Amino acid sequence: GIDNHEEDLLNISYDFEIPFVATNPVFFESKNNYVSHDALISIKDSTTVDAPKRKRLTQEFYFKSSNEMNELFKDIPESLQNSVEIAKRTSFKVSKFDPRLPRFGGLDYEGETSELKKQAGKGLELRLDEFKVENKEIYRERLEEEIKIITSMKFPGYFLIVSDFIKWAKRNGIPVGPGRGSGAGSVVAWALTITDLDPIRFNLIFERFLNPERISLPDFDIDFCQERREEVIEYVQEKYGEENVAQIITFGSLQSRAVLRDVGRVLGLPYGQVDNICKLIPNNPANPTSLKKAIEGDIRIRDERDNNQDIASMLEIGLELEGLLRNASTHAAGLVIGDIPLQELIPLYRDPRSDMPVTQFNMKWVEASGLVKFDFLGLKTLTVIDKAIRLIEKNNDIKIDLSKIPLDDNKTFELLGTGNSVGIFQLESSGMQDVLRSMKPDCFEDIIALVALYRPGPMDNIPKFIACKKGEEVPDYMDPSLEPILKETYGVIIYQEQVMQTAQIL
Repeated sequence: GIDNHEEDLLNISYDFEIPFVATNPVFFESKNNYVSHDALISIKDSTTVDAPKRKRLTQEFYFKSSNEMNELFKDIPESLQNSVEIAKRTSFKVSKFDPRLPRFGGLDYEGETSELKKQAGKGLELRLDEFKVENKEIYRERLEEEIKIITSMKFPGYFLIVSDFIKWAKRNGIPVGPGRGSGAGSVVAWALTITDLDPIRFNLIFERFLNPERISLPDFDIDFCQERREEVIEYVQEKYGEENVAQIITFGSLQSRAVLRDVGRVLGLPYGQVDNICKLIPNNPANPTSLKKAIEGDIRIRDERDNNQDIASMLEIGLELEGLLRNASTHAAGLVIGDIPLQELIPLYRDPRSDMPVTQFNMKWVEASGLVKFDFLGLKTLTVIDKAIRLIEKNNDIKIDLSKIPLDDNKTFELLGTGNSVGIFQLESSGMQDVLRSMKPDCFEDIIALVALYRPGPMDNIPKFIACKKGEEVPDYMDPSLEPILKETYGVIIYQEQVMQTAQIL
């Protein structure tokens, strides 16, 4: 052990005037965490805690107090002073950096602003003519207001970059989604063909996406055909430099059910015994139940714990390990694009499953470093739609333009009202089919509301929405001034836009 060489190390330190430093490896917080950490090592190494010749650590590798360190190194007190000196020299506070982006087309900030105004203005007029929009001045005024906000927050380059790779994708026949999330509320985005949704037609608010009163980075969620998403990423790498583009890391954590299965396995408990406990924990990925809540909420788990020491040990270790990071992976959609090689800004690593570098900072800390996230979502539905359109044209000689499909087709609503929605994005689950049969949607706004309602939380309002729609209940607008905002949704507050408008009125 190290004690056998302590004298030799001290002699080397004195002979060569190399300072001796007191350290103690820290792998867990306190000595009480040793058993749990030992189980964690076994989980990582896919072995069991009682396996011979497996990796083990000493119980002393915990975070010791200053008194404990003083006692350990009382014969070499200067070593502790040297440790403190190193800590002082290396201590620093990480500053939050302003957002940084590559200059679009090599333009300076004024050039980007001018280019944004030019492209957005030209694009808006094309949109207004294409869709034969009346009251054009409303759109022009909204465009000017948005550009003022975008330029004041110094994001003209962001809009130009996103618009550029979307236009490239469309020119190359790569299906792109019409838009999702708060970005669909931007007339500038619509004019630049980042989105294909008229935000004024659908009463969407730009400030939900970008608000000078709430400093946050813009974030367009962009869907690409799943099979050709990589082509768009390759274009971005080629345009801005491979060393300036990286995927974003994400971490998987040990969740309640999974951690118990892992702990049960390394403790050598029978699979059936562990499985019976795991099945008592509610399985809801959208709103997972913590192990602590599961134990508190189910007497059967507590009974097993109180009557079986093995189960008690498994639960105790599981409680300590739950929430710890289990593995590193890459974000399903997120990329960062820098103005200089990213290795000069943040730490990177190479994912063995990809040739593309990955940030070692997660999404939150990447943005704190000044880098802006771009979402390239691969959506299978776009691939299916594209193939369907091609097959229709090939077999029936009918060319379909998705932008020209009417949103008021009665036959479509009649079909949806039967619950025959298999293969339709966000409408195909059995639960959604039941709601469609009950609601009998007869306008596009009904579909929008249903998709927004059918999720944990607002789902409880579906019966009220349907009853009001059918005239079985009278909508409650709470205040007459809110009727214009809530009339479309029968008094049910569904959208964030409605919350914002309600706050403004009240």
